[in-house]
Amino acid sequence: MELLVVVGIVVVLAALVMVGFVTRRPTRALPPAPAPAAEPPRMVADVESPLLTDTPALDVPEPTAGRLIRLRGRLGRSQTTLGRGLFALLSRDKLDDETWEQVEDTLLTSDMGVAATQELVERLKQRVRIEGLTSPAELRAILREELVTTLGRDLDRTLRTLPHADRPAVVLVVGVNGTGKTTTCGKLARVLVADGRSVVLGAADTFRAAAADQLETWGSRVGAHTVRGPEGGDPAAVAFDAVAKGKELKADTVLVDTAGRLHTKTGLMDELGKVKRVVEKHGPIDETLLVLDATTGQNGVVQARVFTEAVQVTGVVLTKLDGTAKGGIVVAVQRELGIPVKLVGLGEGPDDLAPFEAEAFADALLGDDAAL
Repeated sequence: MELLVVVGIVVVLAALVMVGFVTRRPTRALPPAPAPAAEPPRMVADVESPLLTDTPALDVPEPTAGRLIRLRGRLGRSQTTLGRGLFALLSRDKLDDETWEQVEDTLLTSDMGVAATQELVERLKQRVRIEGLTSPAELRAILREELVTTLGRDLDRTLRTLPHADRPAVVLVVGVNGTGKTTTCGKLARVLVADGRSVVLGAADTFRAAAADQLETWGSRVGAHTVRGPEGGDPAAVAFDAVAKGKELKADTVLVDTAGRLHTKTGLMDELGKVKRVVEKHGPIDETLLVLDATTGQNGVVQARVFTEAVQVTGVVLTKLDGTAKGGIVVAVQRELGIPVKLVGLGEGPDDLAPFEAEAFADALLGDDAAL
């Protein structure tokens, strides 16, 4: 029994000695962890820029040369009224007084105006009588020639949008509500960009909240910067700032969209005059374009007269000529005011605004396929 006790004690002592030996063993330093492999440097081309991927592509409008010819089919009803209507009358075997009265009525229906219509009819009558014209081709030729003369073959329709040495050209766009003025201003920006101009837009119609948004949308599509102010703010201040921004950006042209003025409101017309005076602190305004709705007929001439008293209108933009029988309003406006029509709107598309050309417009009204 005693022997077993002794053996047990010896086993316990041996275990304690082994534990002490283990605890007294010197610790060996662990080898250093291997360094992570160096990541190859990323090149610029590997980095996808959100600015590049999120920026929408700008529209690139086609140059405006020949645009009116391409859009001539939009003058549908005008072509039927003036072209085919006149040819049907002139094709009669006998051109008596009654027939010429009907020719005159047809022209009056197109809003050409009484004086211009009577002069055109008289010239046609004389040429038919003196030259003895009878064939359809001959009658069509003189009708086209006289119509071009009436439309104003030699009027200066140049848009003055080239920059000056120290500032951009300034174009003021005016007109009454409902003529499509702000839309026309946006389309005009596209016309200028298509012809190689850089553009700044001034949203000086501060009384209509949607106007500035609408104009900014038009400008963003072609890369034109838009200057706008607070709703209900001073339109003259916005116009002034727009020209200042145009100078800063070295833009070619600044387009200023003004509020739609009711031509019967003297106070509003005075305010338009203020916009003009404030903008001219930068320098003279190069163009003042009056936007008229072709469907308003002779009332458009009344509007134009009032506007010319407030600002010096240098050109007319006729909108909504597509689908109407009012092509003659071009003649009436020019004759009554001595102001050339420089642009015509022939649809709702973004590039349906075209520089006016008398020859192309006459051809569009008469139609290639019109026959006697």
